[in-house]
Amino acid sequence: MNVALFPDVVVNGETIPSAAIAAEAQNHSAPKDKPGIAWRKAAQALAIRALLLQEAKRRGLTPDPLELAPGRFETDDEALIRALLDEALVIAPVSEGAVRAEWEKDPARYRSAPLWDVSHILCACDPRDEAECAAAKARAVVLLTRLDGDAKGFAAAARDSDCGSKASGGHLGQLGPGDTVPEFEAALRSLNEGAVTPAPVLSRHGWHIIRLNATAPGQVLPYDTVRPKIAQALEKAAWAHASRAFVESLGQEAQISGASLTPI
Repeated sequence: MNVALFPDVVVNGETIPSAAIAAEAQNHSAPKDKPGIAWRKAAQALAIRALLLQEAKRRGLTPDPLELAPGRFETDDEALIRALLDEALVIAPVSEGAVRAEWEKDPARYRSAPLWDVSHILCACDPRDEAECAAAKARAVVLLTRLDGDAKGFAAAARDSDCGSKASGGHLGQLGPGDTVPEFEAALRSLNEGAVTPAPVLSRHGWHIIRLNATAPGQVLPYDTVRPKIAQALEKAAWAHASRAFVESLGQEAQISGASLTPI
């Protein structure tokens, strides 16, 4: 007897096409050797979507799609699900006591952004050009061997940088999160004060040799400053909990095959 590897998903008599599940699976992560997990996540997501749409239609909801951005509107299905959740979910306001209790768990979690004093040497290239990229990397490796670890030696080597900062010894000044490209910031976060990246770091601009001259950790923020952020996080958590409970209640009354509502 043959059993389908990925059986049809049926929600209250409504069949979700396998093509739709396959398309949705691209939006879900899974280990490379376990594609079935992405399929199961996609089947679950579409089963939940079907449950919500069926309930919205059962209630006779007819919302107008909202404009999400200039010229971009919700789809009819998105509008139905939004209207259903607006009607079905009752979220109690977050109390001042709850916000303060969350803050008091660890006030040190709420800090201003750190600042890094940074210097770098750039060997510019187009990473898409293999030959150019390889040549720039080789040049960066040679420059790296010329460093003796101190700031003075780094500034001397930075004279051969392709960045305008070479005029100031490669010094970029103080940077904060988001001020550089992700690859550069990730390398920067891994450094201790006075340290240089052990190998050149590739970004869309080319190969970087990065030195963290100094770091200023973010300061702990006062309660009044972080209160709105904490309240918003608690409201989102309450909404997520209520929406999961609502979906579970719909699932308990539904007939579903080929998918599970249990978290994957």
